[in-house]
Amino acid sequence: MERTIISFDYAIKNVLRDKANFDILSGFLTELLEKPVTVVEVLESEINPTIPATIDKKTGKTGKVRNVKNTGKVSRIDLKAKIDGGELAVFEIQYLDKVDFMGKILFNACKAVVEQIKVGEKYDIKKVYSINISYYGLNAEDEYVFTANLKEFKGIHYDEVIPFSQNLDPRGAPKHIHPEFFLILPYNFENEEERKMKNINRKRDFVPKKPSKSKFDEWVYVLKNSVVKSEFTAAGIQAAGEKLDMLNMTPQQKAEYEAELIALADRKSEMQTAELKGEKRGEKKGEAIGMKKGMKKGEAIGMKKGEAIGMKKGETIGLEKGEAIGLEKEKKETIIRCHNNGLSIDTIAKITDLSNEQILKILKENKLV
Repeated sequence: MERTIISFDYAIKNVLRDKANFDILSGFLTELLEKPVTVVEVLESEINPTIPATIDKKTGKTGKVRNVKNTGKVSRIDLKAKIDGGELAVFEIQYLDKVDFMGKILFNACKAVVEQIKVGEKYDIKKVYSINISYYGLNAEDEYVFTANLKEFKGIHYDEVIPFSQNLDPRGAPKHIHPEFFLILPYNFENEEERKMKNINRKRDFVPKKPSKSKFDEWVYVLKNSVVKSEFTAAGIQAAGEKLDMLNMTPQQKAEYEAELIALADRKSEMQTAELKGEKRGEKKGEAIGMKKGMKKGEAIGMKKGEAIGMKKGETIGLEKGEAIGLEKEKKETIIRCHNNGLSIDTIAKITDLSNEQILKILKENKLV
């Protein structure tokens, strides 16, 4: 049996903040982080500046004064949860292509770190897990779950490392404090049949370096399809099937959810329309530039070919003219030698295939008659 549930994005923003649904978030994080996790609190999702920065437009001085503009950067994340041990999980879900998406991921994680410390206190940092779900591919071909973090500093000159951890309590073990990032691409997830077809189309075998049988794969399936199967056993997933089942929604809840889906569809349509317009403008501009460059290149190639053809023709004509001039000179010399040896004009005409008049003309030009 399958249950069709509301999208995880909508649930994160509107349903999972309720303490009664923390078991769903806890299960999701338990399978992703591969350790038992309990969500104890959902915090305010708007990350405000730690120290409101204001500037007087007239004097340029900072402080709480009139006629000011706020210079603090504000970012709204989809959900920020505190888990057992004081660690934080920051969720960000992105449906449409965003050029500064990676910057937003980093900003939200850093702000979640900064907001833990009050002015004048020691840096007691709790680990932040940055969980980012993107429904556009970011140019990934096969993988659907990525991780990134800085575990240690490595020596440049010697083989030494310093862990990126701290221990403010001598009784406890050092704790890794650098944010850990997760990037999940649901649309890249495939079942076995889909993977076989994809391998056939791209004419190569795709063998994952890690077996694709983890419990978290069930959660990725839910993220992609908004469906919970009865055979799924991942932590929290059946609770999601029950509590997020669309059949359990009131008419008001259904109307609000459908309005959210329509708004998302409109944003996607607007984005696609903008992309198509951009492509057409780009094609037109590219065509014009291409024609201009093509003509310039064509002219250069034409000139080069023309020069080569011209040189070849010139050489041929030159040879022909040279041969003709050479033959004429040779005949003149023959006529002069024959005349000097006492041969008659009739005899010279037979030898040279010239007329008597032509022979006489040559002899006169050389003042021999």
